[in-house]
Amino acid sequence: MNPDQRFGQLLQCLIQVIARAAIPEERVRSIVATGRKQITAFNLCDGTRTLTEVARKARLDQGNFSRAATRWVQSGVAFRIGEGRDTRLLHIFPIAPNLAAARKNA
Repeated sequence: MNPDQRFGQLLQCLIQVIARAAIPEERVRSIVATGRKQITAFNLCDGTRTLTEVARKARLDQGNFSRAATRWVQSGVAFRIGEGRDTRLLHIFPIAPNLAAARKNA
């Protein structure tokens, strides 16, 4: 792992620690979760995939995913990184696939 990759991972950890202290997972879930596919897509937004890759992998229509991603950014639970076709989303932290799992991990 090169120093830039290590720095990127440390920065992601810092964002997640601060975000978990500032925004409870249930609040993030209420912003993100309109369905299982949206949760999957949100969790795929780890800054390593383009928006097209996330939509394809989560099996979401590109238009629906684009609107969801915009809502997440405007709500402060994800950040846009890059520009143009290389734009990627970075979630503040991944959320459990279902509420029962979220409560079990709490």
